[in-house]
Amino acid sequence: QVQLAESGGGLVQAGGSLRLSCAASGRSISTYAMGWFRQAPGKEREFVAAISWRGGSTSYADSVKGRFAISRDNAKNTVYLQMNSLKPEDTAVYYCAKSNGGGASSRPYLYNVWGQGTQVTVSS
Repeated sequence: QVQLAESGGGLVQAGGSLRLSCAASGRSISTYAMGWFRQAPGKEREFVAAISWRGGSTSYADSVKGRFAISRDNAKNTVYLQMNSLKPEDTAVYYCAKSNGGGASSRPYLYNVWGQGTQVTVSS
């Protein structure tokens, strides 16, 4: 059974950067696609970014394209989300998730393991 633990969230000013990490334990995630989702207060959880099992394919929400970058280190069983040029509307709890397949996808129902989330707050 895989467990996911996010870290790296915090408070940052608009225009700043943060790097989120998602460390997996219990089992290797190297053969699975991974994704990042977020949920702002009063809103539904939304897709942010995804990466295929070997990292050769990525997918991003339009709202973060050009600002966020997802990457993975299978040797460390860890996935990252580099967030640059942060905006107040990026404020949310960010969740890491493991897909049940190898392809990067924005569909939440394809993800079967979720972390507890890490809070990102961007001040204006």
